[in-house]
Amino acid sequence: MTTLSRGAIVTTAALSIFVGAGVRATVPDAADNSIRQFLAQDDIQHPYRAVRRLEARAGDREGWLEARTAFSPQQGFTYEVIAEGGAGFIRDRILRAVLDGERDMIARGEVARSALAETNYLFCPRGVDADGLANVLLSPKRRDSVLVDGTLFLQTADGHPVKLEGRLAKSPSFWTKNVHILRTFASVGHVIMPVGLESNADLRWFGTGSLRMTYTYSEVDGHTVTP
Repeated sequence: MTTLSRGAIVTTAALSIFVGAGVRATVPDAADNSIRQFLAQDDIQHPYRAVRRLEARAGDREGWLEARTAFSPQQGFTYEVIAEGGAGFIRDRILRAVLDGERDMIARGEVARSALAETNYLFCPRGVDADGLANVLLSPKRRDSVLVDGTLFLQTADGHPVKLEGRLAKSPSFWTKNVHILRTFASVGHVIMPVGLESNADLRWFGTGSLRMTYTYSEVDGHTVTP
């Protein structure tokens, strides 16, 4: 059975249709059942090993790095940079900072803050789009830089997430605003895992900035992943 790793992850119209923990619409929506299936899936962090490539740009500076990353409940999140290039400022202040932030958040036991769960969001069905994906409007329950005000796209057949797109509910710092993200998911070894992240933002004094991160998994739940 495919399970979902939502912990390793990020609008207020018509939200009165939700009652208790269920999703009950006064007028049935084509995305209702997909939301139910999504919320019923396991919300756990699966152990994994993966190589990540991170690329970023701030103004006219660019940099990249590749890192071996791993997570387990016992060891938490670890990473080792295996290759890098470009501006040192980008590599140290942005790319390593992204990995350090993830490591520290997991170490502090704060993963639940960013989970795609009813503790953090209200879920509002918005029908099925031309690509056959159920559209779900996400409304963060608080202003938090780890939550996304946007849309979750689910497979209609099983409620598995395909992508999450929107803006951070709160700017992560004084230097950054209007942060737009696109996170993509895929089935990896029968587990739904994040496979990509793209982010664009307005940076004070630098103009615009962007970040791109991709994952290549070698192991999930102790099992080798076949390319």
